Amino acid sequence: MAERHFAICVGSFYEDLAERLVDGAKQAFAEAGVKDGQIEVFKIPGAFELPLAAHYCATSDRFAGVACLGAVIRGETDHYDFVCSEAARGIQTVQLETGVPCGFGVLTVENMEQALARTGGGKRDTGANAAEAVLRMAEMRTGLSL
Repeated sequence: MAERHFAICVGSFYEDLAERLVDGAKQAFAEAGVKDGQIEVFKIPGAFELPLAAHYCATSDRFAGVACLGAVIRGETDHYDFVCSEAARGIQTVQLETGVPCGFGVLTVENMEQALARTGGGKRDTGANAAEAVLRMAEMRTGLSL
């Protein structure tokens, strides 16, 4: 079987959270036997740009899956609602149109405390959960292709 490669697209608007999310995703990939050389990280401006970045990766024929990571923290305007829903819709559209699994690892939280609780390890680590979802769906896709 050919070596599988995975992409991590991460919105870097909250740089410290982005790093924690990527660390969680990389850890999950490593635990599944994916080597560092099989993972490519793409830093992008923010969560709103994730669907396009995922589309670029999914249509490149280079990756078995894409972990989409980022953080949106509620503010005083409706901006939060638009960014959250469009990121989710766009990422889902990419995977449905391309067949390439795209994990939704976007924190949609009220404050930094909630964001930190969902990064940096543990059962609620959003980066790790997104990578695990990508791995499971890529495995399913490969199994059905046989």
